[in-house]
Parts: sequence; structure tokens; C-alpha cells
Amino acid sequence: MKLTRRILMGAAAGSLLLSGTAAMAQQTELTFWSWRQEDKAFYQDAIKKFQAKEPNISIKFETYAPENYQTILSTALAAGRGPDVIQVRAYGNLESIATPGYLLALDKTNVPELANFPEDALAAETLRSDGKVYAVPFAMQAQLVVYNKKIFKDNGLNPPKTWDELMTLAKALKAKNITPFANGTATAWQNETIVGGLLSSMLGKSFEDDIVSGKANFTDPRFVNALAKLKDVSEYFSPNFTGVDYPSSQQLFVAGRAAMFAGGSYEVANFKNQNPTLDLGVFPAPVLKEGDQALIATYFDGGYAVNAKSEKKDAALKFIRYLATPEYGTAFTNTLKNLSPIKGIKIEDPITQEVAKLAENAMSYLMLVRFRYQEPSGSVLLQSNVQKMLAGQQTPEQAAAEINKGIATYYKPFQK
Repeated sequence: MKLTRRILMGAAAGSLLLSGTAAMAQQTELTFWSWRQEDKAFYQDAIKKFQAKEPNISIKFETYAPENYQTILSTALAAGRGPDVIQVRAYGNLESIATPGYLLALDKTNVPELANFPEDALAAETLRSDGKVYAVPFAMQAQLVVYNKKIFKDNGLNPPKTWDELMTLAKALKAKNITPFANGTATAWQNETIVGGLLSSMLGKSFEDDIVSGKANFTDPRFVNALAKLKDVSEYFSPNFTGVDYPSSQQLFVAGRAAMFAGGSYEVANFKNQNPTLDLGVFPAPVLKEGDQALIATYFDGGYAVNAKSEKKDAALKFIRYLATPEYGTAFTNTLKNLSPIKGIKIEDPITQEVAKLAENAMSYLMLVRFRYQEPSGSVLLQSNVQKMLAGQQTPEQAAAEINKGIATYYKPFQK
């Protein structure tokens, strides 16, 4: 009898052991790569919420330096490796890794939640050669002006609507030994964000339409004159601005030593995290003359994709489907103060609500959206030539001509 009991107990223990082993075998670990190092805490929290719904899927989240990310990712994918889930950039950068077949094509069969996105968001994650979507969009960003409300209030100032108002305001601030704009130009890519933040209204939607259709090119007087205005306002940038890099310009603004920062809506959360006492507001690029339409420059920042070589595609698809839900989009927007393009999100933050409202009147962040597919990249051309112009090494006409010359090497409408 005792022997029988021992045998039964042993069998039960063995059964439990096998059951535990089976449970462990069912656990799937995904790897997830990103360049968004500053968002790590948010993603770790989002992963916990996903795992509460899918306890048999675990996710290892890894971040890389933004400036090295594309190279690291491309190298890994080319070797048949890389993560299961990939945070990818949009437009031309997406095409560089989707064209070789490194990403799994998505549709409303394997990711029904794609229906939660507007068409322009999906277009940013679409390979032009086959018309297929390769990533779930994660953010819409805007280029505009962030300002310190306290400095404005203390000096009796209101956000400017016209370019003349902006110049008058900047002159008044400088006369009081307050740096009007924290911006510097030593970090090349910042020259593009400055253009988007300050010149969009002056350029206008019609300019973008004419560029796309080939009715105009970048030697157009609208573009040249806008660059000339940018040269004028650079007098009110950070002292010795040509030697001031991006982190230094951020710190100047965070410390409350500058009134404005021309850049992205994504800066707001970063500024507030570093200095929670800041009272911030945003306004669109000033118009040239009263009555013109004020615009911001918008683009889609990237998306979440699945590695075509992943052996865990089913689990990876479950995760990116979660990243396409209004539940996730709402948390993303309200935590990171970045605007999710997912339909049905609830925006709590007042500044993000304002950005969403401003985005109703927008042009594209032109070089990223239209001319970052081929070399020389429109973004690199704009960044380097505006940098030279603001350093006094080129005139606005020369900068515009160089930008146009580079794009014309591959853009057929400019070759007429």
C-alpha cells in the first residue's frame, strides 16, 4: 500500500514537473530594438501591460544611440539577424530596409488594427515600389516654436502672428539681455528643424504643391526670400550660435535663459522632464503678412515593424497589434507628449491638444517627407547649405541653388 502511494506520488510529481516544463516551453521571448533611449521607462511599462494580456510572451527591449541606430540595424538585418520587433524610421529610411525584404509586409489580415490609422500615416510606412505597408505608425511630429510663457508674461509679450511681430518681439527681448531663441546651428540636422519651425507659413502649401508637381523648384523666390528672412532672424539666436550644438541649445532653454526654441513638438516633454517648473506654450511659424494661413510642418516619425526572418512572427504580430490600439496610443500620447496618429485616442495634455489643433493646418516637413529617398538627400542638402548660409559662407540665393542642384540630379521635374 505504501509502495503504491509512493509510486502515485512520484508519478504526480513527475506530472507536475512535466507540466512546469511545458509551461516554460510555451514562453516566447521577443527582442525589440529602438533608438528612443529617452522613452525607455515608457516602453518598459507598455511591455508590462501587454504581458498582462499575453503572459506567455516576454519582451527584451534594447535601445541604441540615435545616430548609430540605422547602421547597427541595417548591418544586423543584412546578416539575417536583428530583433523580432523593430522600431523603424519612416519614408526613405524605411525603404532602405524594406526594399531588401528585411521586413514583414503588413495588411488588415495580419494586423486588422491598421484600420485605426489615417491614410497619410500609413503612406509614411509604405514601400512605394509595391504599395505595401511595413510598419505600424507610432507618432506624428510637428515643427513649430516652443516658448517660455513666464518670460513672455513678465515682459508683456504675446506669441507673434506675423514675421514683423516676431522680429519686433525678438529685438525687445534682446534689448533686455534675454536671449530670444536658444537655437544654435553647430549640429547640422538642427538647421532643418529651424527651417520647419520658422518658415513653414511663409513657404505655404502652394509652394509644396508646386515643388511636387514641378511647377517650381528650390530657386523659386518664395524659398529664397524665406531663407533671407531666416538669415535676418538668426541675429536673435543663441550667442555665437554657429558654435552651439543641439544639447547646449536645449540646456539654454531648459535653464530658462532663452524665450523661444524653434524645433519639434517632441521637445516639450523633454524640456518638462528636465525642468518641471517650466510653463510652456507653442505657436506656428509666423506668416509673412496678416491674413496668410499659419502652418506647422508635420511628418510621421516612424513605426513598429516585424523582422521577416523572425522565427516568432505570430508573437511579434500580437505585440505590434497591441501597439496599434487606442489604449496604447492614448498612453503614448499622454505620457510622452508625442501625438499618436491612432484614431480614437484621448489627449489629456493641453499642449498636445494644441499641437493636434495646429496640425489641422499643416504642410509637410518637406525634405523628410518628399526628398529623403535618394542621394544626395534633400535633408542633408538643406541642413548643410542653411548651416553655411547662417555662418555667412553663402547667400540665400547660393544656398537655394546648391540645394536645387543636388535634388535635380535625380528628381525629374527639376530636369526640365
